Amino acid sequence: MRIVLDTNVVVSGLLSAVTPPGRVIESVYAGELTVLHDERVLEEYAAVLTRPRFGFTPEDIAWFMAMMDYGESVVAPPLPLTVPDESDLKFIEVAVAGGADAIVTGNLKDFRIAEGRLAIPVVSPRRLVELMRGR
Repeated sequence: MRIVLDTNVVVSGLLSAVTPPGRVIESVYAGELTVLHDERVLEEYAAVLTRPRFGFTPEDIAWFMAMMDYGESVVAPPLPLTVPDESDLKFIEVAVAGGADAIVTGNLKDFRIAEGRLAIPVVSPRRLVELMRGR
């Protein structure tokens, strides 16, 4: 399954492996999911993960960023969309350009335009885990 991961899922998943976001990160690591990204997405991941409040070590961050090398980099042209949080637009653009099967986020409401107008499923980490289990 080809997915786009919102940064909140990355942070939550790295903070706790036993939560649904943690299981998503585990599935990425195991090669069960392919993360689509572009340079803007990777830059946001790196910037957010270095925030002191999360307590990630440089090794933690390096490990995650290296894992993204196994994802798929796409060239995502701009889309003429208005979204509630403009910083989320890059994730939608990557999903469209890469033909994602889903956008995975803990903030479903800000991505509804992707689901409604662009027919890209937007799912929570919990729902993705359920889908992977065949529910």
